[in-house]
Amino acid sequence: MSTDVHSTDADAPDERAARALAMQASPEFAELRRTIRRFIFPMTAAFLTWYLLYVVLSAYARGFMDAKVVGNLNVAFFFGVLQFVSTFLIAWLYSRYAAKRFDPLAEKIKAELDAAAAGDAGAAK
Repeated sequence: MSTDVHSTDADAPDERAARALAMQASPEFAELRRTIRRFIFPMTAAFLTWYLLYVVLSAYARGFMDAKVVGNLNVAFFFGVLQFVSTFLIAWLYSRYAAKRFDPLAEKIKAELDAAAAGDAGAAK
């Protein structure tokens, strides 16, 4: 059994890297990054603010957090449950936003990379 690796195109990794770097510098890729940041940064800030509010109120507003709402369930319990609800809500919003905004841009970039790779493969043969 031979362990030799035979490559049909010795420069293929370098060409792929060059195409990837060129695509990374493209306006389409910059637009994809801006679109992602428009969602990620504000949503992260909002969630961290909400979470820190919960932590700070739990530490410094014990009377408020201990107030009974329904039966033995207090404000802290509902804030805790809302942490989970907000996490799932953010995941759902991200999924919708990604499908509408990220995926079309990413598919366009992928198609361009695939077309360039197919053109390079055809030229190499």
